[in-house]
Amino acid sequence: MEKKEISLKTIFGHLWEGVLPHRRLFWVCVAAFVVFQLIELAIPVFYKRFFDELGQSAPAEGLIGIITVIAVVNLANWLFAAIAHFSLSLTTAKIMVQLKQKSFDYLMLHSRKFFVNNFTGSLVQKVNRFAYAFEILMDNLVFNLIPIAICILGSIAVTAFLAPPIALVIAIWSLLVIAANFVFSHWKIKYDIARAAADSRTTGFLSDNIVNYISVKLFNGYRPESNNFKKISDDQAQKTITAWQLSNVANITQHFLIIIVEFAAFYYTILLWQSGQAFIGTFVLVQTYIIGISHQLWGVNRMFRGIYQAMADSKEMVEILENPHQIKDAPEAKILETAKGKIDFENIVFGFQDDRIILENFNLSIAPGEQIAIVGSSGSGKTTLTGLLLRLFEPTGGRILIDGNDIREITQESLRKNISLVPQDPVLFHRSILENIRYGRPEASDEEVISAAQMAHCDKFVQKMPAGYQTMVGERGVKLSGGERQRVAIARAILKHAPILILDEATSSLDSKSEALIQDALDALMKDQTVIAIAHRLSTIRKMDRVVVLKGGAIIEQGPHQSLIRKKGGIYKKLWNLQAGGFIS
Repeated sequence: MEKKEISLKTIFGHLWEGVLPHRRLFWVCVAAFVVFQLIELAIPVFYKRFFDELGQSAPAEGLIGIITVIAVVNLANWLFAAIAHFSLSLTTAKIMVQLKQKSFDYLMLHSRKFFVNNFTGSLVQKVNRFAYAFEILMDNLVFNLIPIAICILGSIAVTAFLAPPIALVIAIWSLLVIAANFVFSHWKIKYDIARAAADSRTTGFLSDNIVNYISVKLFNGYRPESNNFKKISDDQAQKTITAWQLSNVANITQHFLIIIVEFAAFYYTILLWQSGQAFIGTFVLVQTYIIGISHQLWGVNRMFRGIYQAMADSKEMVEILENPHQIKDAPEAKILETAKGKIDFENIVFGFQDDRIILENFNLSIAPGEQIAIVGSSGSGKTTLTGLLLRLFEPTGGRILIDGNDIREITQESLRKNISLVPQDPVLFHRSILENIRYGRPEASDEEVISAAQMAHCDKFVQKMPAGYQTMVGERGVKLSGGERQRVAIARAILKHAPILILDEATSSLDSKSEALIQDALDALMKDQTVIAIAHRLSTIRKMDRVVVLKGGAIIEQGPHQSLIRKKGGIYKKLWNLQAGGFIS
C-alpha cells in the first residue's frame, strides 16, 4: 500500500488531540507565561526612569520610591514565573502521557501483518519520540515563541515613543531574522526527517539483534552483525552531522547580524544624547532591549529547529496513526455471547501475497463440541485457518461462521473471548507466573489461577522457584524453558475455559513423560468444547473425533483416526507409520 504523505497540519492535529483533554491546564500555563513576559518587558522602563532621575541628582526619597515599585514588580514577576513553571511541568507530563496512550491504543489495534512488517524496537522508538516531540514543542512555545513575540513587539512599541528610528531598525532586523529562519528551517526539514528515519533504522537493527542474540552467538554472527551495525550507525551519524552543521551555518550568520544591529542602535542613541534628546536611562533601556531581543532572536533559529525537529520526530508515528486498521469491527457489529461452538469455513480464499494463494475455495464444517485434528506438511494452511478464525487476518474471499454468525459482523473482542489458544511457541509477559496465567481470565482469584496451574502441572516447576508463583519470567518468558512456557499457556487456557479451543502443537515442547501428564489436563480442558488441534506429533490426536488432512490448502482426507490408518495408500496412514515407532507406547 502506498504510503500517505503526512503534512505539518496533520502532525499538529494529532498532537493537539493530546492537548484537548487538558486544554484548561494548557491555557493556564500559556497565560502565566504571557503575563510573566509582559512584566519582564515592563521592568526596564522603571530602570530607565531610575537612571534618568539619578543623572539629574533627584532626591533619595524619589529614588527609593522607584526601587520600591521595581521590587513589587519583580515580586509579581517571581509569582507568575512560579505559576508558569509549575503548570508547565504538570501540563507537559499529562499531555505526554495522553499522547503515549493514544499511540498505544491505536498501535495495538493494527493487524498481525502490520507487526510482522515492523521492528519492535522501531515501534517503541516512534511512540516515545511522538510524546517527546510535544515536550519540545511546549518548551519552544513558552521559552521561545511567547518571549520572542512579546519582547520584539513590546520593545518596538516602547522605543517608538522614545526614538522611532531605533524602533524601525529593531522591526526590520527582527522581521528579516524571523523570515530567514522560517524559510531556512522549512527547507531543512527534509534533513531532519532523514535523521529521524536513520535513528529508527538503527534502533530497529539493534532490537532485532538483541532479540536474536542466541542466533548471533551460535552462528558466529558477531563480526558481520557488528559491521552491519557500524554501517547503519555511520549513516545515522552522517545524516545527523549534516542537519547539525546546517544549523551551525544559520547560527553564525545570525550572530554576525546581531553585532551589526547592536552597533547601529547604539550609534543612533549617541547622536540623540549629543542633541539632548536622550539621557543615561535611554542608554540603559536601549541596551536592555537590544540585548534582550538579541537573545530572543538568537533563539529563533533554535525555536524553528526545535519545532521542525519535533515535526520530523512525530512524522513516523503519525504515519501509523493515519494508517487505517486493516481489521476493524463493522459499524453495527454484534456481541457474540457464549458460543455453542459450531464453526463453518465457506469457500475461503486467502493468500499472504497475490501470487501465493494458500487457501482457495476451502470448505470445512465443525459441529458444536466436535474435536478435530488438522494435520499436513508445513505450508499446507493449518495455522492459517486458525489465524483466520481469530481474525488476525481477513480472507480475500468467502466467510467464516460461528453459530451461523459471520465473524466479520461480530466484535473482535467478543469473538476472541469465545476462543482459547495454546500456541506452539508461547510468548509470555515479563510479569509473574501468576499474572501470566491470570491473563486468561483477569477477574479470576488466586485460588482459581493456582488450580488451573496445577491441572496443567505447572506446580511441578513452580515449587522449585524461590518466589513461587510470584517469580518474574523475564522478557518473552526467557527465564522458563520451552516446556514450562507451554504449561503456563495451557494453564491460561484452562482458566479461560472458552467454548472453542485451538491447540497449535500444544505439547511440542514437552518430553514424553510431561506430555503424558499434560494430555490428561488437555482431556479435561477439551471436555464439552469445540476443539481444533494442529499437530505434527500424531500421538496427541488419536482421541479426536475427526482428523482433517491438508495438502496445498485443500482437504485431501478426513475421518476418524482408526478409519484413516486403515485406508490403503492414504497420506495419514503414511505419516502414522513414520511416527508410530517413536511416539506410541
